[in-house]
Amino acid sequence: MSSKPFAQLSDELANTHAYYIGLMSGTSLDAIDVALCQRNSTGFIQKAGTAIDLAPLLRQQLLTICNEKQVTLQTLGEVDHQFALACAQAVNELLKTENISANEVTAIGSHGQTIYHSPETQYPFTQQIGDANLIAAKTQIACVADFRRMDMAYGGQGAPLVPAFHQALFAQHKTQRVILNIGGIANISVLNGLEQAFGYDTGPGNMLMDAWINLHHQQPFDKGAWFATTGTVNPTLLTRLLDDPYFALNAPKSTGREKFNLTWLTQALMVNSLKPEDVQRTLLEFTAITICDQIKQQSNACDVYVCGGGALNPLLMVRLSDLMPNHTVQTTEALAINPMYVEAVAFAWLAEQRILEKTVPLKAVTGADKDAILGCVYLP
Repeated sequence: MSSKPFAQLSDELANTHAYYIGLMSGTSLDAIDVALCQRNSTGFIQKAGTAIDLAPLLRQQLLTICNEKQVTLQTLGEVDHQFALACAQAVNELLKTENISANEVTAIGSHGQTIYHSPETQYPFTQQIGDANLIAAKTQIACVADFRRMDMAYGGQGAPLVPAFHQALFAQHKTQRVILNIGGIANISVLNGLEQAFGYDTGPGNMLMDAWINLHHQQPFDKGAWFATTGTVNPTLLTRLLDDPYFALNAPKSTGREKFNLTWLTQALMVNSLKPEDVQRTLLEFTAITICDQIKQQSNACDVYVCGGGALNPLLMVRLSDLMPNHTVQTTEALAINPMYVEAVAFAWLAEQRILEKTVPLKAVTGADKDAILGCVYLP
């Protein structure tokens, strides 16, 4: 395929009423978020969104691959196929609901499901599944995928990618802001006016809390923080968790399920004498502290806008405000984007950048040698 499959499109496309769709399935593995976005005269805006729950068997297969890190090639190929079908179905359902035809959509930006992220080894790599060929074929829309590996080819971490999007949509002249995404992993984007964004993964977001409640109550997440609110913080466990060397690393840095998982937590527990609800409450406190410590290193006082599933955890939001009394903590609703769809919108935006063949300014975030054009285009 030509390196410029959309050569007929120029920057003037950015001024048309072009639709893009973003697909995001993060480390929480709870659902596929789908965002329908439009480039118009006022900017890049979300028009609609939906979240499609992953089928229980598919979710369990993905969790097994991510947690056990061993899989047959046949299973890997079949799960790659199944996940792509789920993505395509989610797109087609949203188009039907919104009464929009496939030929009105310029491209889909698909993050894919990360099954392993290893940026610090001798041969760094990141692996996402969700066959973009299949998504393009089943939707009849060009699909942009594989966003991370070109950044890694230039020596970057390949993550997080969203700070460039946050800069493009949320930066304000002479104003410092922090965009805090709390998915399975938590990451921050530090916006200093119109300067290039800076950001990194702070550590676990919902991942450990989700895994713990699933282990003890077979629930995918702690809805309303009901489990955590029945427990108390255990100082000894909290200290053990905070002692992990990741939190002392300088940015750029990124992490994922391959590091922070139930095995890691079990090693920190050492013994299983703690009440499950106390562990849940301690995990929430651990998440809040590691996030707030990093934000306070970057800013003495500013507005913090929260997105991702963590924005719906009332106790976590309270603890963020308590631990950062000089900061104003609110969700991205204040910036006119539903906090549950910010990352999906980001990948719709990244798809647009690829179609327009624009470099994405991320080297200050990922540590790459240069900014690059990110993503590969798969035509139907």
